[in-house]
Amino acid sequence: MSVTKEDLLAQLCALGIETETVDHAAVYTVEDAKSLRRGLPGTHSKNLFLKDKKSQFWLIVAHEDRNIDLKGLSKQIGAAQLSFGKPEALMTKLGVEPGSVTPFAVINDRSADVTVILDEEMLAREPLHFHPLVNTATTTISKKGLLRFLQHTGHQPLVLAL
Repeated sequence: MSVTKEDLLAQLCALGIETETVDHAAVYTVEDAKSLRRGLPGTHSKNLFLKDKKSQFWLIVAHEDRNIDLKGLSKQIGAAQLSFGKPEALMTKLGVEPGSVTPFAVINDRSADVTVILDEEMLAREPLHFHPLVNTATTTISKKGLLRFLQHTGHQPLVLAL
């Protein structure tokens, strides 16, 4: 069973990680999010759930304006031909629906099957903003808080210049 937004926020609080969450209308794309974020300064992201030919799964967390070259990324991380993961696999592995992909979703990946890749440039800017498992809210977190959360879930992210 997938963790809820409320469960996630309680877990972050229990870990002593400071966050702030703002509810808003549902957003499905970076463009949607840009139109709603008035007054929410900081770094916003795009999150890609990918699968390679060997059925390995990847979560790419990058600055929202970053162009991701899947062929180049595949070579960079040693993956066999990356493609977008199917919605069913996204729900099975991370417990979220398309439009709600977020690094927080690894809380549902208890077997650590998904490798997390963080954009080095994105991490250089704070605060960071991600969906809290649903696309009707945005949660603000520090780089230190995000890394602590990922470590707590058993996910040691790869930090790369994308």
